[in-house]
Formats: sequence, C-alpha cells, structure tokens
Amino acid sequence: QVQLVESGGGLEQFGGSLRLSCAASGSIFSINDMGWYRQAPGKQRELVAIITSGGTTKYAESVKGRFTISRDNAKNTVYLQMNSLKPEDTAVYFCNALVVHYNNRRLSYWGQGTQVTVSS
Repeated sequence: QVQLVESGGGLEQFGGSLRLSCAASGSIFSINDMGWYRQAPGKQRELVAIITSGGTTKYAESVKGRFTISRDNAKNTVYLQMNSLKPEDTAVYFCNALVVHYNNRRLSYWGQGTQVTVSS
C-alpha cells in the first residue's frame, strides 16, 4: 500500500503565497508522474500541475506564471509553490502519484486533500 500525505494548506490573503507538500510512502519502487489537482465547491476536480520523473512540467492555463511544481525523487515528495494567489484559487488541493510497485504494477494514488482558501 501507498500513502500520500499532504501539508501546507491554509488561509491566505489575495496576492499571498502558500507552499504545498505531498510525501508518498509505502511499497514504492519508483514514481512516474506526480501532480496536483484541485476541486472547488460545486465544480469538478481539475488538473493544476503535473511533473514527470524527469522533471518535465505541465500547468493549467489559470496558474501558469504563478504556481511552480517541483519534486524530490529521493524523498518521494512533490511540492506546489503558489504565488500571487487569487480568490478563485480557493479549493481543496489533492496530490496524485503514479506509483510503480516492485511487481511492476502501476497504480494511481491520491492524497486526502488539503484546503486552500484565499480571501479577497
């Protein structure tokens, strides 16, 4: 089994910054893509940013230039630095990891979510 534990959410003012972290632990041989998604009330979960094991990144248009995703492969941890926060960034943020197990099975795992609230 694999656990993803997120931290770093909270309440921030418009224009402020927050940094999210997500650490994966358990039966992990390696991790392919790691990403952050978010879900606002009444809306579908959407991709925020994704990073491959080699460091290639992809961002939603709405966060380009403001958010930066990074990872520490040695720690099986992914980060999301969020700058210039806007009220529309308010959502529950979930991390996701595509884990390769020792038996070569590839499974997708989700964190429990962390609330980010941006006040205007």
